[in-house]
Amino acid sequence: MSSILPKLALSVRQPWTWAIAAGHKPVENRSWRAPNSALRYRGPVAIHAARGMTRDEYEDAADFMRSIGVECPPAADLQRGGIVAIAIVTDIVKSMDSPWFFGPRGLVLDDVRPIDFIPCAGQLGFFEWRRDDTLAPPAPARWMMPRQRVQADIPDLFMKGSGHG
Repeated sequence: MSSILPKLALSVRQPWTWAIAAGHKPVENRSWRAPNSALRYRGPVAIHAARGMTRDEYEDAADFMRSIGVECPPAADLQRGGIVAIAIVTDIVKSMDSPWFFGPRGLVLDDVRPIDFIPCAGQLGFFEWRRDDTLAPPAPARWMMPRQRVQADIPDLFMKGSGHG
């Protein structure tokens, strides 16, 4: 693949995007049905990390990854709202011998390479993307943040001179 980025992109929700960019996930599942013209596409594509990610989506994907020996990064660490990788769609299949294939269609991805984050808006299907530096990546939702231990201010009722006795 040349150093020029593909003009077409495909938006994928996290943490699946991370799994693709990290080289773990060789196929992107889609529910597309004929006569969708996207089913004929083969060639270079930019992988876009969608802005949205729910707790359920993250936990289901992380649980699946853990079940096949892949450790998913913490939700707050996942980039969202921009291009994170490039790949080549070499085929679109209805079945595949891979734990990552859920169907009903799978875009087979080869020569996947992570790239430095490029902010841009996503769309459904293959879309022509353009860099948009006015788009800030979304802040992590509260559920994505690591839990911090909260130590309650509990008075020491047994302290000498506390007035309790």
